[in-house]
Amino acid sequence: MRLVQFCHRGGEGGVRVGVEQAEGQGVIDLKAFDPSMPSTMREFLEMGEKGMDCAKRALSSGQHVVAQTDVRVCVGMNYKDHCLEQNAPIPKEPIIFSKFPSTITGPYDDIILPAESQEVDWEVELAFVIGRKGKHIKEEEALSYVAGFTVANDVSARDWQMKRNGKQWLLGKTFDTFCPLGPALVTTSALKDVHNLGVRCLVNGAAVQDSNTNQMIFRTEKLIAWVSQFVTLCPGDVFLTGTPPGVGVFRNPPVYLKRGDVVECQIDEIGSIRNTVV
Repeated sequence: MRLVQFCHRGGEGGVRVGVEQAEGQGVIDLKAFDPSMPSTMREFLEMGEKGMDCAKRALSSGQHVVAQTDVRVCVGMNYKDHCLEQNAPIPKEPIIFSKFPSTITGPYDDIILPAESQEVDWEVELAFVIGRKGKHIKEEEALSYVAGFTVANDVSARDWQMKRNGKQWLLGKTFDTFCPLGPALVTTSALKDVHNLGVRCLVNGAAVQDSNTNQMIFRTEKLIAWVSQFVTLCPGDVFLTGTPPGVGVFRNPPVYLKRGDVVECQIDEIGSIRNTVV
């Protein structure tokens, strides 16, 4: 299934959770199908199997369809080839950092270029969302904690990431709008092999990143097992899994985003997000 959190373009009804009939087709409003359904994706995921079962029934019914034209979707080094790009050793443990919730923006919303940075870069990434609470999760059980996968752009201010703030990554990764997500949350069962998907990023229509999730050093299961040693994972938590080569900072000379640029991130079987820099 392809799950989305959306608003009607006219604004009526507030935020809703829906299930896409197919990529680019209509969205079934789950709350219209079943009034007991919650209005946000986090609340929906907290329902576990009950929510998923309702979404399946709604999809089968074909009822309460909202046209895509009436919908507005709202919502570290883990690739071998990216390590080679920057002459960095392949890490033996996952490199973990955080992004604040205010970074999250929709699949077609603007990326705001901050006045504080002159070196803003792109990073297409596979993202996944946790579907149930867990701590000290075993690797062999980890996928059962995943609600689904989506596309992310881990927008990064390289000057703050690599030169300032003691070279800690947090501030460089966490400016507002620095994490576009979408276009849908695709459940694991709807993907043939999440670790064999083409991953691409285009800037103004020109391909800048082109790789495959089979290049990931630490797969989804490993990341969940590793992080859940330190923190309790909760429904709605989002993991970004690292970016392939082709980022602007390692080009010669470096290339950074400017106002008016259009960044499109694509992952096979999941879809694409397209954001304008303003």
